[in-house]
Amino acid sequence: MTDPADRVLSRASLAEGNPTGWFDQLYTAAERGEAVVPWTRGEPNTDLADWVEPGEGRRALVVGSALGDDAELLASQGWAVTAFDVAPTAVKAAQARFPDSAVDYVVADLLDPPGEWRQAFDLVVEIINIQAMPREYRPAAIASLAGFLAPGGTLLVSEVAEESTDTETWVGPPWPFSRAEIESTAQDGVRLLSLETIREGTRYWAEFTR
Repeated sequence: MTDPADRVLSRASLAEGNPTGWFDQLYTAAERGEAVVPWTRGEPNTDLADWVEPGEGRRALVVGSALGDDAELLASQGWAVTAFDVAPTAVKAAQARFPDSAVDYVVADLLDPPGEWRQAFDLVVEIINIQAMPREYRPAAIASLAGFLAPGGTLLVSEVAEESTDTETWVGPPWPFSRAEIESTAQDGVRLLSLETIREGTRYWAEFTR
């Protein structure tokens, strides 16, 4: 069986020491009809949809915004949304899908984010993005997440749960998260409010505040 494009591209990118370069390659291949982006569904994440509350103009940041579905959901509920992706092709596709959107779609790297984003957002949403990175890159990504959150804000983190997988035979990406990795988001003044497993134990859902 041929490996899917995301795994082929990620391995090549990681071999070059570039943990995020393959995302734009995948979106570009998908745009040409040569690959599938496995995490795009054409609709918002159902767990975020169950959680979402009125934003009342507060600022929200969507990490790894892909084709824009989660960002548009939050904007529809009154959040002032900034949505970023490391892949320029994904950002352009989201802007094309939602040409009249109020969302600010930008290209940015979670491993080297803009300094002005520090403690700037009342809501930060990270859903199944960091799990696409091998563990050695995750501490920097998690530190960025914590840094985005404004005092009194909410940070949502959801990743595939390691305890639901056979890690000895698992082939990534993605690479599941351990409970300790999720909990490590509680740093730099950020604290854990709740951590549960959802979707029959296959995914973590955690909420943090500062």
